[in-house]
Amino acid sequence: MEIRDLVPDHQLEQVGLHHLGQVYWNRSTPELYEHAIRRYEAQIAHLGPLVVSMGQHTGRAAKDKYVVDEPNTTKEIWWGKVNVKYAEEKFNALHQRMTAYLRGKTVFVQDCYAGSDAKYRQSIRVINEYAWHNLFARNMFIQVPRDRALIKAFVPDFHRASLPQFPCRPGG
Repeated sequence: MEIRDLVPDHQLEQVGLHHLGQVYWNRSTPELYEHAIRRYEAQIAHLGPLVVSMGQHTGRAAKDKYVVDEPNTTKEIWWGKVNVKYAEEKFNALHQRMTAYLRGKTVFVQDCYAGSDAKYRQSIRVINEYAWHNLFARNMFIQVPRDRALIKAFVPDFHRASLPQFPCRPGG
């Protein structure tokens, strides 16, 4: 199957992402390895594992979890220290800043599923600025079968962006 066949009809413009640089859609594990190495994001260790340096910050801070408080779900969420309310207006402003940040940037996109039971499965589109993050998403979620019709028809229920260089500051 050719690479151009791995691009769905429902693309990134529907979530406000315009004027991006190169977009790498649904790349395979070997291709993502190559991108990570060529972009100096990672190294290959003995026997093949990909090794990355995460720098000073090695994970998400537990107190940095925000949930947009919007009318359709506000009564369904257990608000508190774990799920902190985030105003819809603040999210919209943050989203605009994020879309501006991504203009001209290279991104990696994986279309995946969360949940093995098709009855409860959610489709998710993962957008990353690092190839190795995209590889992580390939391992974490279930891949859409490499069937042209399934990929072309893929419509995500959720979008997940991992943009570690973006100065987010959601609480401030």
